[in-house]
Amino acid sequence: MKKKNVIILGAAGRDFHNFNTYYRDNENYHVVAFTAAQIPDIEGRKYPPELAGKLYPDGIPIFAEEDLPELIRRYEVDECVFSYSDVPYSKVMNLSAVVNAAGANFLLLGPKSTMLKSSKPVISIVATRTGCGKSQTSRKVIEYLMDKGLKVVAVRHPMPYGNLAAQKVQRFATLEDLEKHHCTIEEMEEYEPHIVRGNVIYAGVDYEAILRAAENDPDGCDIILWDGGNNDFSFFRSDLTITVADPHRPGHELSYYPGEVNLRMADVVVINKIDTAPPEGILTVRNNTSKVNPSAVIIEAASPIKVQNPEIIKGKRVLVIEDGPTLTHGEMKIGAGTVAAQKYGAAEIIDPREYAVGKLAETYRIYPGIGKVLPAMGYSEQQLKDLEATINNVDCDAVIIGTPIDLSRLIKINKPYTRVFYELQEIGEPDLNQILNEFVSRYQFV
Repeated sequence: MKKKNVIILGAAGRDFHNFNTYYRDNENYHVVAFTAAQIPDIEGRKYPPELAGKLYPDGIPIFAEEDLPELIRRYEVDECVFSYSDVPYSKVMNLSAVVNAAGANFLLLGPKSTMLKSSKPVISIVATRTGCGKSQTSRKVIEYLMDKGLKVVAVRHPMPYGNLAAQKVQRFATLEDLEKHHCTIEEMEEYEPHIVRGNVIYAGVDYEAILRAAENDPDGCDIILWDGGNNDFSFFRSDLTITVADPHRPGHELSYYPGEVNLRMADVVVINKIDTAPPEGILTVRNNTSKVNPSAVIIEAASPIKVQNPEIIKGKRVLVIEDGPTLTHGEMKIGAGTVAAQKYGAAEIIDPREYAVGKLAETYRIYPGIGKVLPAMGYSEQQLKDLEATINNVDCDAVIIGTPIDLSRLIKINKPYTRVFYELQEIGEPDLNQILNEFVSRYQFV
């Protein structure tokens, strides 16, 4: 039987996982290439032979997604597998048309083919879009479980933007580990809040190896918590799935891939940000949840902000820095930094676009809808330098940092700045603690 030639369409995450779990040792297929989208500067690499396995002694090349039609013809491709997240259905089907027009099949792999089974109970935190509030939901769940005396090991959705072989399995227990693994801003934003709360978090490339390491963590492990990325579904079979939805983007829970998958698979749906969202948005998300998943428990929550030094904001002309992916492919117009500027009386939010340099200027060209905020892009050393230069170029009185990490540890900011913090706050009942009490009662922890 002739092997089918395959291209995996990805963004340095789900694509590698789909390869590892479904294609790596599968004699029926030959993966000729990966393509890369969403994340800047990740094409032009190779998926290394030490991760690709015995069928791929030379590794697998990674190309830009824009080259897809030519790649299909060059490699006589039979199937293209869509393998990244937070994409509108129109974009998914547009790619399907590109693939079909070039002669190949278009394929989506589901949970049965890609989810790994853990020996420990698994709780998965996922979402309908990026920027819904998965991170603070994960932190809240971990705090509740730790208060019950349980050891929780978090596993984060992949962000392997550097040396893939070196990133096979990464364990983060101290802030020094962030430097040890050469983390980008995007990685630090996700890992640092876990570390400072005293729990271990794993990430990397090979999630079979990562899962086994997490289950046998030297500090102990009672429960695995999957901390999702974008709106991807979990890499692990879950005993409890908590999906976070955003009423600032009502209707997106039924129009983005694979966010609707998460909504339909949820045991619990957290409608977050009800303190700042319009009532009609909250109602739309609630009605859509009830329509496609009537058995899901719905929890309403807020994400109130706290500011380190609010006096830096009042009456000042401020630059607002927000989480990068939430603004780019997440398409959010505001974040915690903008809310802080409004709440604490900033005189003006300064538009940073005219001051942007290098990779930051390129980001604004690719995502023209970002608006008057600065995305904290730091996928590479050059982006970090460009971020620093852009911040320091802006004519403003103060800087509001709305990302979850202390940017001043990484770059020099030449004007007063303050940080914004936000945590999940459930409103009314049921709440997450009640859900977790029922979950924990089903298992006998030693």
